[in-house]
Amino acid sequence: MTTEIYRDAWGIPHLRAGTADELARAQGRVTALDRAWQIEVERHRAQGTSASFLGLHALPWDLFARRARLDDTARRCFAALERRDPGTARWVRAYVDGVNEGLAAGAPTPEFAKSGLTPGRWDPWTPLGVWLATHILFAGFPAKLWREEAIRHLGADAVGLFATDGPGTSGSNGWLVGGERTTTGRAVLAGDPHRFIEEPGVYQQVHLSCPEFDVVGLTVPGVPGIAHFGHTGTVAWAITNAMADYQDLYRERLRRTGAGVEALDPDGSWRRAARYTETIEVAGEEPVEVEVIETERGPVVIGGPEGLEGGVTVPVGVPPLAVSLRYPPRVTDDLGFTALLPLLRARQVADVDRAFDDWAEPVNVVQAADTEGGLLHRVAGKVPSRAEANRTRLVPAWEPGHAWTGWHEPLRGHLTDDGIAVMANQRGPATPLGVEFAPSHRADRITALLAEREKWSAADMPAIHMDTHLGSAAPLLDHLAALTALTPEASALRDRLLTWDRRMDADSTDAAAYAAVRGAVVRRLAAHPAFAALAEPPAYPEVFLPWLALLPRVAFALEHLLSARELYDIDRPELVRAAVEEAAAKPTGTWGDTHRLTPWRAFGGTPTPGPGLSGDHDCVLCTSAVPGLTDLSARGPAARFVWDLARREDSLWVVPSGASGVAGSPHHRDQLPLWLKGDLVPVITDFTRLEPHEETAPARPPVHSQHIAGFGTVRVRPLDPVADAGTVHRWVSEQRAAFWGMNGLTQSQVTEIYAHMDTLDTHHAHLVLRDTEPVALLQTYDPAADRVGDCYAVEPGDVGIHLLLAPAGPDGERPGWSAALMGVLASYVLLGLDRRRVVVDPDVRNEKAIARFLRQGFVAGPRVVLPEVDIPDVFIPEKHAQLAFLPREVAFP
Repeated sequence: MTTEIYRDAWGIPHLRAGTADELARAQGRVTALDRAWQIEVERHRAQGTSASFLGLHALPWDLFARRARLDDTARRCFAALERRDPGTARWVRAYVDGVNEGLAAGAPTPEFAKSGLTPGRWDPWTPLGVWLATHILFAGFPAKLWREEAIRHLGADAVGLFATDGPGTSGSNGWLVGGERTTTGRAVLAGDPHRFIEEPGVYQQVHLSCPEFDVVGLTVPGVPGIAHFGHTGTVAWAITNAMADYQDLYRERLRRTGAGVEALDPDGSWRRAARYTETIEVAGEEPVEVEVIETERGPVVIGGPEGLEGGVTVPVGVPPLAVSLRYPPRVTDDLGFTALLPLLRARQVADVDRAFDDWAEPVNVVQAADTEGGLLHRVAGKVPSRAEANRTRLVPAWEPGHAWTGWHEPLRGHLTDDGIAVMANQRGPATPLGVEFAPSHRADRITALLAEREKWSAADMPAIHMDTHLGSAAPLLDHLAALTALTPEASALRDRLLTWDRRMDADSTDAAAYAAVRGAVVRRLAAHPAFAALAEPPAYPEVFLPWLALLPRVAFALEHLLSARELYDIDRPELVRAAVEEAAAKPTGTWGDTHRLTPWRAFGGTPTPGPGLSGDHDCVLCTSAVPGLTDLSARGPAARFVWDLARREDSLWVVPSGASGVAGSPHHRDQLPLWLKGDLVPVITDFTRLEPHEETAPARPPVHSQHIAGFGTVRVRPLDPVADAGTVHRWVSEQRAAFWGMNGLTQSQVTEIYAHMDTLDTHHAHLVLRDTEPVALLQTYDPAADRVGDCYAVEPGDVGIHLLLAPAGPDGERPGWSAALMGVLASYVLLGLDRRRVVVDPDVRNEKAIARFLRQGFVAGPRVVLPEVDIPDVFIPEKHAQLAFLPREVAFP
């Protein structure tokens, strides 16, 4: 069976192949064609190399990725996967092969030109690195740094006051409705993962079909299969963030020795730590060196033997601060990829249950249902058993009692008697495993909405997705109700808000007024002297600052801070009164005027606000801003889905942008209007309703790419003797190419010549592309293994080239065109191949070519006669040639 690629009306890929491996290859290829820029950014983030093209703003992440050893962990996990499950490792390799094909074949998007980045080559472990880099912060381990500071300045009670999910955490809504409560008698699963809204989106809709399975779902671009949200036809599953704590931070005592760095262990001995230096390239800046240290606990992600620049206060006699991170995949060499194929093959909830036994991270709550009435509600992922102190704050690495002693058994969740389960990151089945959870408002609201009717259908679920009731408004409104002695304007505002319906609708002026008062309260609380010691975060690495910033912490804990019996002698009624007066003095429009979508983009910079949004952080429609700082929303539903177990074709889904990550594509943002309104796209699984879609023909990955301002991106890739035969034959058959020596040859003869060359280690043919257009044929060869080697004294480091330029287009002449192209090719052969000198041998009659080489710095050598060559069925006659040479020091002085 050949691999088939279809697209539906929304551009969503539907893939069909003869085997799971062939299907993985097709998935990788389509992902690269649709999301090349996105997945290349993610690859570089996993490697800690994103600053090389994104610049200084990406450096904090790269420093963390290097110090945390994300890429090395991915390598180790893939090596272990090859030992544990060779079939899954082969499947991942097939996906990577497809990605590399797609990156080579796809048209470079504007982002590549803007950044000067060219698509690179993926390694077999790259998907594991992408997965790890995407989820390494999901457990919120930097919150332990915040708790450390809060306890130090405010006391232990501060942990509870500020224990809520905040701007650095990703959550979700998910609900399972059993068959007793549906119109069809079979279960419905629905939900929406909350993440930073990216453009293109973090989830990709896909349909994967082969003889083993047929699955629709939401996949993470750059990772094979469907991990989080899928429907096989007989069973469906979905996840939410369990809010578990499974990563630890250890204070380390480090010292330098003549041999390197040592760390103090709990047994009182000093043990040698792994230590080396890496260099991070930064676009437009000098390279940055980073010292990578790893102790028995894990990689050191903060400080080192000399502590931190700017310092963090530590008790007298304690060495400078260094903090190591211990995270499960670094310990187990397992990222849970053995679960991915069993999920695709699942037929019942028991199969999904067994697959999630292999899940590693992030730790999730899983809900699943099948067509036979089976239901599942459980926690999946690896959570270590260790001391209670490890979960809340930094622990001393040199003291006994903080080692990991094993793993928690999977915990099961509760389903109501009629098969209802709701998860929205609140305390639930994972309560024993976590510290900070979301308030129960979203979960309570979903539960209340489900109770409003006896039976539900898949088509009814979007109304729940879009509910805007704000459950966390009560404490502030209670304070407002108690206020007296207000100005007339403030009194009117108070009275208006006390009759507000508590819905954060985009067209609501009352919602905007409430947000204005709330923001003023947050700013005044954060500025209160009681919190002054927390106003300036310590000099921790920049990547951790979102967890340490005081104002967002106050914003997301506002409900607790206003409801606590006592709050550090802060006069909260007076503070709220002042906030109402402030808000009353400023005109407000509607909530959607300021609460606008602001997707994350890799280039950084000041975001451009998008359309107005309904919802808020504690609404079911969770579109998060940071009250008191900004109403702009960068986080919200990264997808919405409804899985119908009665009839999969009645399932629904939508993403915030579209299926394509390519700007200008008709499917780049075509789902955004639906997402804004709460509409969903129908899921199509019948291939007879789809039209075959011809993707760009497979091509070999580039060996060199270079962007030239004002010219474009030039890529050099190996010639495919078969796929490229038509292009090459057309070029060599023109009269202008007579000196190439192939005039009169058939296309099959040209194919045969280059197929023969493809078998050689000494001669190589390449197709050169300017952006997507083939513009030249480049041949490189070892002169010592070529007929030219008999005609001059070959020197070590010599490389020969033959260059045939494509015919000019209808505009005719191309001033400066060949010089720009030759500059790139010289860079490839002299620098990329590390050669000392280029040798060319144009026909003596080809005066244009000779003049062109001399203009570009070549030095003329002797005229020689190259002997004839006889390849089976093809005769290459002797050639009178003009040798010329380009030393590297001339080309790149």
